[in-house]
Amino acid sequence: MSRLRAALDPTSVAIIGASDNPNKVGGRPVHFLDKFGFKGKVYPINPSRPEIQGHKSYASLADLPEAPEMVIVAVAGDNAIAAVEDCAAAGVKIAVVMASGFGEVDAVEGKAKERRMVAAAHKAGMRIVGPNSQGLANFGTGAIASFSTMFMDMDRAEGHVAMLSQSGALSTVPVGFLRQKGIGVRHTHATGNDADITVGELACAVAEDPEVRLMLLYLESIPDKKYLEELASIALDRDLPIIALKSGRTEAGKQAAQSHTGALANEDRVVDAFFEHHGIWRAPDMRGLVEATELYLKGWKPQGRRLVAISNSGAVCVLTADAATSVGMPMAKLAPQTDAKLKGILPSFATTTNPIDLTAALLSNSALFGDILPVIAEDPAADAFLIGVPVAGPGYDVEAFSRDAAAFGKQTGKPLVVAATQPSVAQAFAANGTSVFPTEVEAVTALHQFLAHRELMATARERRRTHNASEAPVATRSSALMLNEADSLALLASRGIPVVPHRLCLSRNEAVAAFTMIGGPVVVKGCSADIAHKSELGLVRLGVTSADATGDIFTEMEQIIARNGSCFDGVIVAAMAGGRREMMIGAHRDPVFGPVVVVGDGGKYVEIFRDTKLLLPPFSADDVREALRTLRVAPLFAGVRGEEPMDLDALTDAVVKIGELMRDPAARVVSLDLNPVMLGSAGKGCVVVDAVVFHGA
Repeated sequence: MSRLRAALDPTSVAIIGASDNPNKVGGRPVHFLDKFGFKGKVYPINPSRPEIQGHKSYASLADLPEAPEMVIVAVAGDNAIAAVEDCAAAGVKIAVVMASGFGEVDAVEGKAKERRMVAAAHKAGMRIVGPNSQGLANFGTGAIASFSTMFMDMDRAEGHVAMLSQSGALSTVPVGFLRQKGIGVRHTHATGNDADITVGELACAVAEDPEVRLMLLYLESIPDKKYLEELASIALDRDLPIIALKSGRTEAGKQAAQSHTGALANEDRVVDAFFEHHGIWRAPDMRGLVEATELYLKGWKPQGRRLVAISNSGAVCVLTADAATSVGMPMAKLAPQTDAKLKGILPSFATTTNPIDLTAALLSNSALFGDILPVIAEDPAADAFLIGVPVAGPGYDVEAFSRDAAAFGKQTGKPLVVAATQPSVAQAFAANGTSVFPTEVEAVTALHQFLAHRELMATARERRRTHNASEAPVATRSSALMLNEADSLALLASRGIPVVPHRLCLSRNEAVAAFTMIGGPVVVKGCSADIAHKSELGLVRLGVTSADATGDIFTEMEQIIARNGSCFDGVIVAAMAGGRREMMIGAHRDPVFGPVVVVGDGGKYVEIFRDTKLLLPPFSADDVREALRTLRVAPLFAGVRGEEPMDLDALTDAVVKIGELMRDPAARVVSLDLNPVMLGSAGKGCVVVDAVVFHGA
């Protein structure tokens, strides 16, 4: 935490605008610093009071006996700007600006005021949190520079979770959920408008705290990827899981985020790809952000995701299998020796195949759990376990069940969750340290998140090990020029990407000769660096069957391009390429995240069905194959109703080469659109039929 030590562990804190009332913004930090055991010096600043909450009060920053490391600015409007400038001049290291009314409400004047504060701070070597910040809270050091109401009824419940947010409320609402689960937090920080210290930069510092074992993020905007990439690197090195809730999935959400933070929201699918690439789990909502927290804190090191379910209800067994299947968690197939041992223990009417249904036998023999769990623990196919106890009461030895389950969890060292709706049953299992959820669906969902996230982190770690992620800057789309199609195809061919056989013809005679050389039927297309959508102008003719017709079409297209006022670069005569499926490969440079490659189902309806997957370079062939498996058309690739499988190896190779092309600064490619890419049967390859490439000038 050395880079921002003064923000997380200051030796002294001053509060400009301090209040004697703990229920006011300026009074809360003073109260919290005392309440949560801050060991440093506290300097309230208020010219109208000699003492505030038992601390000597000072008239101004200049009256303090020393320059405090941190100053909390709890005054409003332009007074906050003046206070920040005073802090910078006094040698303060960190200013936490709580005042609102800046860039979040006025994108012009408000942002200008923010820049003024930041400029004054940086000139003196000071850093700013905020403005519009609810504040910082490090329960490990007692440095609570916050006015959150949540902390008023909290005891010192230090834990191993860090919560960082651009929103004040969303920095503490998850803490409330975790408190209900008996889980403490170590950090909860709200950075507000991120005018200087961003949530990503602060998260990098927090991630270096060895006591943090899980990090939660709430993001409304990602103006820069730099610190999130660094954060992901630190987290992967530390094996620190990060769960992020990024708002703005919908257009309405994007607009709300913009009005709230004064920052532009990011293209949501690119955010998904960025998080996945770096091993960050994206939560769908607030519940998803916190629901699996307890599982992350168990210290489990899972080796797979095959599930074994055990219940005294056949319905719970079925529902568990359904829930597991829906999230891609396979039900483990138990070994024959496991099945034989279970048959020797359970009554004949019980089910010994997975999921294991104990039926009502559990009521008459409370030792069944203790008898069968050690047997299941030895099965090599089992990676994780779910115990469902939907109903239990008089006659059931719930205490024995919970003890046996806890012992089983310790024996295996593998993930174990319990689904128990009745509070008395849930409490018995929880008292023995077992993770409990109200229903089997919630239990499976949390378990899936934990296991899938660990796999995501392992993949990201391996990707980082095998690929150099550095990249040089390339021109943006606004300064890019479009290559004509002939030059676009030539660029792709130079990179080993298969393109349709074709000739660029500059005269009618060349077009006729091209038809003779290629052989009909052919495709004839007008070629101009000024025209991206040729079909709309009649510049694409399919199935041309004679040399004379090819020559006539050349003349016609030359005239069309001239009438359109566009540059005539010739006419392309190309072979009619066949294939099993029209696919597409695209790429562009996102202004925040850099190169993005998209692959998916192609053809003229690509923008309607949007059956595509995004990848961030660098990526491997395995990454591409996994992406292709997620497409809705994926079942067709293996061949159906007697068809041969398609050549996914060829398509995968082309996508990998596009990723390499986008990372090569010498190529200066800003964006490209390859559609269709005709995909053939296994061994027949794929071929790019149409290409539009933009490159930096």
